[in-house]
Amino acid sequence: MKIAAIAGSQIPSDTANSIQVMKACSALVQLGHDVTLLVPGNRKSEIVNLKSHYGLQTDFPIEWLASPSRRLFTWQAVQRARALSADLLYTWFPQSAVFGLLFHIPTVFEIHLQPTGALGPAWHRAFAALRGRKRLASITRALVDLLERRHNIRFHADEVVIAPNGVELERFASLPDPVTARRTLNLPPAPTVMCTGHLYAGRGADLFLALAKELPQAHFVWVGGRPADVEAWKARAESNNVTFTGFIPNHDLPLYQAAADILLMPYSRSIMGSSGSADSASVASPMKMFEYMAAGRAIVTADLPVIREVLNERNAVFCEPDEVGKWKVEIERLLADEPRRRSLGEQARQDVQGYTWLARAEKILAGLLA
Repeated sequence: MKIAAIAGSQIPSDTANSIQVMKACSALVQLGHDVTLLVPGNRKSEIVNLKSHYGLQTDFPIEWLASPSRRLFTWQAVQRARALSADLLYTWFPQSAVFGLLFHIPTVFEIHLQPTGALGPAWHRAFAALRGRKRLASITRALVDLLERRHNIRFHADEVVIAPNGVELERFASLPDPVTARRTLNLPPAPTVMCTGHLYAGRGADLFLALAKELPQAHFVWVGGRPADVEAWKARAESNNVTFTGFIPNHDLPLYQAAADILLMPYSRSIMGSSGSADSASVASPMKMFEYMAAGRAIVTADLPVIREVLNERNAVFCEPDEVGKWKVEIERLLADEPRRRSLGEQARQDVQGYTWLARAEKILAGLLA
């Protein structure tokens, strides 16, 4: 099929939503579809290797559409999709999803957050009400339940697919052991506890630093973050067993994750998203979760109900958000118990096999145009 994908992400950038959009489009291309990604703004003048930056397996064309406003872009992008004679519209915008159906274009609307503002629920409700070949692709069951419970927005069962984020398993196929990975990356040779991702509010950097202070025998590494955020958190560190790497190209991320003995998801009960939206803790599907599983390392995670849609006690250790004492005890136990770390990591690696970006794309499109 010829697919026009419409997203609001800045390309290139280091945001999670930008990475997710690029991974999703790459998977559609891997399935054999002709994909053009439409995004707002102007093409950056600097040369960026998008395959390395985003860790992609494929190339696909991207068009930057200059627009006076984000709202107008959602209309312009659909008009461009029509000019491209797209067989399918794949969008992260409810407005574009509605416009696509009004023009009788089969449409996939992928959702990551609950609708906000005065008009957000109305656009989602319009997409649900309109006839046509359509599919709602939600990253979690919790998000679909929230649409029904809070906003009275309901879809027919065959119009909804629960599609958590994914991972490219081939990138994690031949990773070195933690000691070798640390040596390759010039990280200290100590037992290593790691978190990857941005340093937004609610991502757990405060808990991370508190744990580093409480566990001086281990080295704590945070991979990712923008320069200003990295400097701010460095200044708050009260122990010398902490490393902040700053931004790392997605292509190199598996090696860093392989260098860990324990991988952390220290979320708070409220999480700030990369788009500036708050409180995604009840509906999130973190990409790092699937990368952690594929890396085959022990995972310690905040015990948020939505995380249990994927993880369980056989492949992860759960701790109450922000309870430093509990996290300290569980991490100490894991650092002292290599067989248990190995068992948790092996089970996670086995369980992630069904969560590839490719399988996700197949699931979303299955039967839509039949």
